[in-house]
Amino acid sequence: MNEQGTFTDPILVVEDDAGVRATVVTFLELEGYQVEAVTNTRDAMDRIAARPWPLVISDIYIDDRTGLDVLVAAKDRDPNCCVILMTARGTVETVMTATRHGAFDYLAKPFELDTLLEAVKRAIQSRVAADDEVEAEELPESEMIGHSKGMIEIYKTVSLVAPTDASVLIEGETGTGKELIARMIHRFSKRSTHPFVPVDCGAIPAQLLESELFGAMKGAFTGADRDRTGVLESANKGTVFLDEIGEIDPAFQVKLLRFMQEREVRPVGSSREKKVDVRVVAATNRNLQKMVEEGKFREDLWFRMNVVRIELPPLRERRGDVVHLAHFFNTKYNERYNRNTKMTESGLKALSDFTWPGNVRQLQHLIERLTILAPNERIDAEAVHDAIAAMEPKDGGGETLAETEMDQIRRVLAATGGNKSRAAAILGIERKTLYRKLERMKL
Repeated sequence: MNEQGTFTDPILVVEDDAGVRATVVTFLELEGYQVEAVTNTRDAMDRIAARPWPLVISDIYIDDRTGLDVLVAAKDRDPNCCVILMTARGTVETVMTATRHGAFDYLAKPFELDTLLEAVKRAIQSRVAADDEVEAEELPESEMIGHSKGMIEIYKTVSLVAPTDASVLIEGETGTGKELIARMIHRFSKRSTHPFVPVDCGAIPAQLLESELFGAMKGAFTGADRDRTGVLESANKGTVFLDEIGEIDPAFQVKLLRFMQEREVRPVGSSREKKVDVRVVAATNRNLQKMVEEGKFREDLWFRMNVVRIELPPLRERRGDVVHLAHFFNTKYNERYNRNTKMTESGLKALSDFTWPGNVRQLQHLIERLTILAPNERIDAEAVHDAIAAMEPKDGGGETLAETEMDQIRRVLAATGGNKSRAAAILGIERKTLYRKLERMKL
């Protein structure tokens, strides 16, 4: 199929209002399209059963059945059919139902005829572009995906160090997958049947980090109403992943060094040490060697941590992996949200051309968002550019609440089962911002 004028397939129009029906049919015929029109859902169902239709334009409220029934029948007959719905009585429920069943567009009456024409052209173009969709390749179980030379070298290092008990320091920008590498090390180690316990050192206040790692005795400090086992003890025989190790307070670095040397912990408020058998994998997005030179990180602790060092490259330095990662996340979120969103060549190129300052984590959130919100379940270049723009910070903290944004928020919340933290991450906004928007939407 080609653009207007050479589109030879007829368009099916379903409309019970004689005036609207005549106007739509005449207008589309004058624009060069073949049109067949019916006045009720029974005739519409008969036409759809007789043959597949590339494009159907239907009112919603018709007779004992609705345009939503026409939508379902048309998509069942031909999953690639584009259905444009029209109504003067649109509700949140009908929009949500139409979207869930794959409606191409939803027009509120009265509308400008040019608006209808634009929707028809986009529908035809989407049919033409369907050949541009790229089938997802078979993917590995791990989310640590990459075929670039640098990633292969990292896999080789992991395969050598994992069976040992050596401490590992993983360095890389935020979002490059440091915890995934730590989990791979644990998975392929002799400790794999025992706990893997991650600790975000940067998220725990300095005064609480000691009790978090070493534990605390009842009465050791205000609020300590019972003995508390620390992370290092609870991970006995397993692996502890100390993320953002560069954020640890210098005063606590001495105590952590003592643990690294003796493999003993003393809970806060206790006079006795406990032996623990735990492997330490640490990670940072900072340059620890520079911090050592500046006196901000203990050199002896750095030596203890830095037995084997793995440096993860940013995504912009392994652009060839973007396509594989995009396919992986698209497949993952299609399954999670029961979607059938497809990647296109133009979409993959747009993803590959982006610099990804947030690295793999940013790409993951973007693909999750697109899997839910991409128009017509197709991730093309336009959808990618729009999603990237939507995730960028806006002046005034993103306080503008357009109707399209409201619709996106509803759809993402529905897909995530009402999980506001997950929805905020997908939408690329702070959770408190989402709460403000929901309050204004009276949801």
